[in-house]
Amino acid sequence: MKRIAISAISLFLFFAVTTVAAKTKDDAVHTAEVASANAATLEERINNGGKLFVNNCSACHQADGQGLSGAFPPLAGSDYIANEPMKVIHAVLDGKSGPITVNGTQYNAVMPSLAYLSDADVADVVTFVINSWGNTGGEVTTAQIAAARGGDMVMGPADHPVSAGTEMSYSGAPLAITGEGTKRFIDSEGPDMTQEEFDIATKIFFERCAGCHGVLRKGATGKPLTTDITREKGADYLKALITYGSSAGMPNWGTSGDLSDEQIDIMARFLQHEPPEPPEWGMPDMLKSWKLLVKPEDRPTKPQHNLDIDNFFAVTLRDAGQVAIIDGDTKKTVALIKTGYAVHISRPSASGRYVFTIGRDAKIDMIDLWMNPPKVVAEVKVGLEARSVETSKYKGYEDKYAIAGAYWPPQYTIMDGDTLEPLKVVSTRGMTVDTQEYHPEPRVAAIVASHEHPEFIVNVKETGKILLVNYQDIENLTVTEIGAARFLHDGGWDSTKRYFLTAANKSNKIAVVDSKERKLVALTDVTKIPHPGRGANIVDPKYGRVWITSALGNANVTFLGTDPVGHPQHAWKVVRTLAGMGGGSLFVKSHPKSKNLWVDAPLNPDTKFSQSVAVYDINNLEAGFEILPIAAWADLGDGPKRVVQPEYNKAGDEVWFSVWNGKEQQSAIVVVDDKTRKLKAVIKGPEFVTPTGKFNIYNTVHDIY
Repeated sequence: MKRIAISAISLFLFFAVTTVAAKTKDDAVHTAEVASANAATLEERINNGGKLFVNNCSACHQADGQGLSGAFPPLAGSDYIANEPMKVIHAVLDGKSGPITVNGTQYNAVMPSLAYLSDADVADVVTFVINSWGNTGGEVTTAQIAAARGGDMVMGPADHPVSAGTEMSYSGAPLAITGEGTKRFIDSEGPDMTQEEFDIATKIFFERCAGCHGVLRKGATGKPLTTDITREKGADYLKALITYGSSAGMPNWGTSGDLSDEQIDIMARFLQHEPPEPPEWGMPDMLKSWKLLVKPEDRPTKPQHNLDIDNFFAVTLRDAGQVAIIDGDTKKTVALIKTGYAVHISRPSASGRYVFTIGRDAKIDMIDLWMNPPKVVAEVKVGLEARSVETSKYKGYEDKYAIAGAYWPPQYTIMDGDTLEPLKVVSTRGMTVDTQEYHPEPRVAAIVASHEHPEFIVNVKETGKILLVNYQDIENLTVTEIGAARFLHDGGWDSTKRYFLTAANKSNKIAVVDSKERKLVALTDVTKIPHPGRGANIVDPKYGRVWITSALGNANVTFLGTDPVGHPQHAWKVVRTLAGMGGGSLFVKSHPKSKNLWVDAPLNPDTKFSQSVAVYDINNLEAGFEILPIAAWADLGDGPKRVVQPEYNKAGDEVWFSVWNGKEQQSAIVVVDDKTRKLKAVIKGPEFVTPTGKFNIYNTVHDIY
């Protein structure tokens, strides 16, 4: 059988992927990978390589290997494949920038190091390419890749990988932070900039970049952009990366037309200066923003309509800055409510009467569902950017307090549960759990309310700490700190509501907290950026109770055992891994009354996956998934039409999906019969502007997922 010595094709497979430094694999790992690869047939390796290609490469080089004209070179019929293989493989492992010529055409983009891929994966995907599109064939061994490795490995694309192309059809969700009031640092060590240019770049960065890279550019879901890195890379490298982006997280701001050549030049220079620092936002600012629109004593004493509030859905209309309250029984919109910008989540109170929404601008709105129509009764702004809100659920403290976590400033705020009056602000700045180094911007991600103690469980993203915030006496606040792993993101309860399972996504781990014993019980390895949402709980035919997450970086749908009594040998371990449609999944969902498991893939570069949903039969998981064409059922016409977030109704017999289209295009909610998997209803109209998250009141109150 023909073998090639480290094919040059791998340069093109991963032309621009964002990476973060990690440790080099040792020889034992390489040996194990070689043994595993050698055990697979060529056909199996090509099949695996094809899946890897779809997930990691096709956004730039296209599914047919033809590349993108003027941006990314072709893989099919390429005259570069057989040339200088060692230089190419080292470019894959070490990164490369500068001009190259393929089939007589010059390309000039940036390839950061791609060594986060395992030796076996690199070998398989290269093998797939050289056996595809009329290429000459052959086989690359894991041993060949291992032999070429050297220096530090790098791992992990960005938290929410997005691909060039359709993703750029979405309107961005800028931070509420502006350049006004920031501390500016135009220092002598960076390239020349005028104050006007610096202000332009500050605005662009806060709107486009800070969500992934952090306000202070320390890195989080995106790579660090501190001056020690950016000055070494230089303006040409930075301009190329901004222009062409990355198939694993960095949008192509230049080739998409979002930024002009002049703006890209300004940004490349700006990133070589110290970052501007936004103002803080403390209690005086919060009190100024707090509005009690309807006092508790002036609110209705009973519902003012005959609708089933438990089956209401709070639906984010992202780019409209609104939330739609939809009656799940009639499928009619009960109210359109102006909220904070790009609402991230809606959380009902423990009673189910109120819905708390929080926008990316850190504005919280408290909506009274008893009113006819539902209206905002209180609001407050807890910072300049935020993601999470929750209310107290422990017996005797139901709805006594609300809590919100901010991205900037990095802090959480405890509020009165009836009025949103801010009562206590606590900073999260501190040391990271691994290296014990100070981090100035540890953002608050998911927050859940404990059912076992009067506590909020707070994820601190950058430091990797889970905080148990006891609210029995907020004047003498008690906080228990649990060290988990960086970069904590989202998560949810197991079916007993005792164990909180949460993704440390760029660390590729699931942390498990026993909320009754108030301690970490497991830190389980998973692969390629788990993103569970709240996860899904089912009874596996073989392993009993399990909790499930999908992933952004690969096709894995991962099952963790959650029954330490009935199946102790499987508790908190990965017991099953299914192959999904591909990377780019954000949410999984099931229901105690359902036999189905639903998995979306809205960020997958292949539209047949991003516009569909996969559904598995829980009683026959090995049979694989059925694909349902949700976006086609919505009949919306043009647009990217990403299908996102399955959500059950109260009865557990319907599943609702958002078909998230472009801001100027028509979007919809599609309702599917859970038993038959057939289309049941399409909810659409001009008011449905970019619908994303949906939260059924009953299921969210009772943590059913």
